Amino acid sequence: MSGEELTHLDDRGRARMVDVGRKGDTRRTAVASGRLRMSAATRAKVLAGDAPKGGVVEVARIAGIQAAKRTSDLVPMCHPLSLSKVDVDVTEAADGLRVRAEVATTGPTGVEMEALTAASVALLTLYDMCKAIEKGMLIDAIRLDEKTGGRSGDWHR
Repeated sequence: MSGEELTHLDDRGRARMVDVGRKGDTRRTAVASGRLRMSAATRAKVLAGDAPKGGVVEVARIAGIQAAKRTSDLVPMCHPLSLSKVDVDVTEAADGLRVRAEVATTGPTGVEMEALTAASVALLTLYDMCKAIEKGMLIDAIRLDEKTGGRSGDWHR
């Protein structure tokens, strides 16, 4: 585990929310991505706006933005954050669609979980809106691609 300890557990192994009150505010960003594998025919319908549920990509983008703002409601140890930026892009991939979420804040803790949540919920929304066309789609490769700021500094995949 690279010498770090689990900060969300106390010395008796009980879950706790980390106290970030003494940490200084710094600019923090995170980028996460994931993929929805689907057939070329389904992808073409989505990108052309011809899916049965309409503008699938725009709904997924909004869902991802909304999810980033609600991360602390979904992930128990996440702090509620004031986000200054949430950008969710859905682009064509060779085997389906790719989602990229970028989140930023100025504060005492990072936004990795907000970026991962935005990407995940955008992918789930794409799946939900396309399942009438193709039920065998696969969500995968959800990952943190980069983060900046904070005590641990910058990290890039």
